[in-house]
Amino acid sequence: MNPLDIAEIAAQLASADSKNRITALLELQKETTPANAAYPLIQQALQDGNTSVRGMATFALGIKKTPDNCQRLVQVLETDPDYNVRAMAAGALGYLGDTTAFAALRHAFYEDTHWLVQFSAAVSLGNLKETRAIAVLLEALSSDNGLLQEGAMMALGEVGAVEAIDALLAFVDADSWLMRKHLADALGNLPSVKSQSALRFLMKDTSPHVAEAARFALARLEGEHNVGAMLG
Repeated sequence: MNPLDIAEIAAQLASADSKNRITALLELQKETTPANAAYPLIQQALQDGNTSVRGMATFALGIKKTPDNCQRLVQVLETDPDYNVRAMAAGALGYLGDTTAFAALRHAFYEDTHWLVQFSAAVSLGNLKETRAIAVLLEALSSDNGLLQEGAMMALGEVGAVEAIDALLAFVDADSWLMRKHLADALGNLPSVKSQSALRFLMKDTSPHVAEAARFALARLEGEHNVGAMLG
């Protein structure tokens, strides 16, 4: 099927049927649609009364990169009344990788009232690979919400926060196998003797998913160590 041209997409976006508007936004996300042509239509969809349409438009801003996307996503994160859309904005900011979003993501983690937005903000802070995020992520790690803790684990690994290893190791015996798997994934990005020791322990985990993740992470760490020794 041939891609729709921009006029056809605009017509779909004006449809009274929200399914048609979502289909239009899917077309706007395609590589065949230039970002500068897509941006005004995405802007239009961000004002839609349908939450799903606004969420899809927000996601599109993370894909069709223009100089204005970061600022517009921050506005959505700070003002949209629906937490799903705000969470989508936080996630899209991480995908953009623009470090100017740090302050907005940090604010969303501390101030937004919904855990899903906080989770997305924490993960995106990791995607920015900003060391300034470590203090925020350590607070997320101490949350009583398991999903926030998992998001913080993943993000600390992405940032390369070796100083967080001791805090992370508190989860080596976590009840949730998924949390232990996220721990293994994070430790695989944090080269240290402690990480290697913990990963050897996790390789014996009763969950095959955890054991496999630990095996892969340890192989990555040991491979990097060997390469470093050769170069040194």
